[in-house]
Amino acid sequence: MDSSLLESKQSFPVFVVQDGKKKGPLDRCLSVLADVRAGEGASALLLATNAFVLMAAYYVLKTVRGALILSQFGAEATAYTSAGMAFLLLFLVPAYGTLASRVVRVKLISWVILFFASHLAIFAALDSRGVRIGVAYFLWLGIFNYLMVGQFWAFANDLYDERKGKRLFPLVGVGTALGGLVGAGLATALFRALGTYRLMSIAGAVLAASVLLTLLVNRRESSAVGSVQHRISREPISGKGGFQLVLSNRYLFLIAAIILLMNVVNSTGEFIMNRLAESQATATTGAQRLAFFGEFAGKFATMQNLLVLVLQMFFVSRIFRYMGVRAALFILPVIAFGGYALALVLPVFGIVKTVKVLENSTDYSIQNTARQALFLLTSREAKYKAKVAIDTFFARFGDMLAALLVLVGSRTALALGVQHYAALNLFFVAIWLALVVAIWREHKRLSPAIS
Repeated sequence: MDSSLLESKQSFPVFVVQDGKKKGPLDRCLSVLADVRAGEGASALLLATNAFVLMAAYYVLKTVRGALILSQFGAEATAYTSAGMAFLLLFLVPAYGTLASRVVRVKLISWVILFFASHLAIFAALDSRGVRIGVAYFLWLGIFNYLMVGQFWAFANDLYDERKGKRLFPLVGVGTALGGLVGAGLATALFRALGTYRLMSIAGAVLAASVLLTLLVNRRESSAVGSVQHRISREPISGKGGFQLVLSNRYLFLIAAIILLMNVVNSTGEFIMNRLAESQATATTGAQRLAFFGEFAGKFATMQNLLVLVLQMFFVSRIFRYMGVRAALFILPVIAFGGYALALVLPVFGIVKTVKVLENSTDYSIQNTARQALFLLTSREAKYKAKVAIDTFFARFGDMLAALLVLVGSRTALALGVQHYAALNLFFVAIWLALVVAIWREHKRLSPAIS
């Protein structure tokens, strides 16, 4: 095993809390959602707020994406375009790692957010002039989503040690869930009135708030001169590149394999749902077709994120406490297996949409928080560089494999239908479950005292 994977106990960032210190009002209030201890509430709340801002902006942009790509190019394009993201990330991931090796974390995070936010002005201007930006925007948003989320959770992993992360990540995840719900709800309500380019402009302005929150959290946690956080906040993230770290370490490689396979299943399932949605919109054209897909994308995201919020607020912390992080990794593949078995028997739009709502909501709450917690025991370079490689390239490589399935199934003599794709997903979920067993064993070996 690569000995650089695990940090020494001395290098973990620790938030010092005096023994016997009583919880303040904020700590007590947040304890309803997670195991928040004295002095921890303010930082956790700021991180949750940052997560809220990022996800609200993303879900506004995601609703725009669904409307543009489906109205301009159709369901198959959503699968094919995902493949292009994996190719682009072959270059972007090393570039990100190079930047991370040269600048401190607060500059890394802020510069990357502002870099992506600046593109929204270009997209909004082109869209307002009637340019068909669906494919380019789909590519951009896919990379933006995975990179922003991966970078945010790398920052959170850098702030917390393993035990605190296990306790407080469920609270940070509440911000993610609430942001998704609010963003999707606003986009659904405002889509007809504002249109696509105005929503993009609003989301770009919202991203500026994430930069400010990052600066605030970083200053708050690194203000104590001589503390571990003070030191590491002033150090670039040195070491190997992201791809090197993943390919040279069994633990990281298993995480990457799970993310890859999970995205094969998710993207294939989304294609199934989108194909059935197209069949519901056959009688619509032009503006009506755009509005149908815009409202469908918004309502779907709203239902999904409402369930995400419920799971994140009332279940994730308790699952972590009583079952543990490792056991939580089994929940999503079990749900996915049952859902696609049902879709195989009953390939109906309403049923498949319900299956996807349940699958996605579990993914974005229980699964996501558990997956982020896997990085708590890794080195700083793994938290930023390997994590970004996994959350971007390996995730999108899974989308590329799903796109290949769509291409082979739709453009060849095979002529695969909805039920065939559901059967393929059942096969992939079985492999996914085997990988979860492997990561359970590896995580237990590396951290036997933490479930």
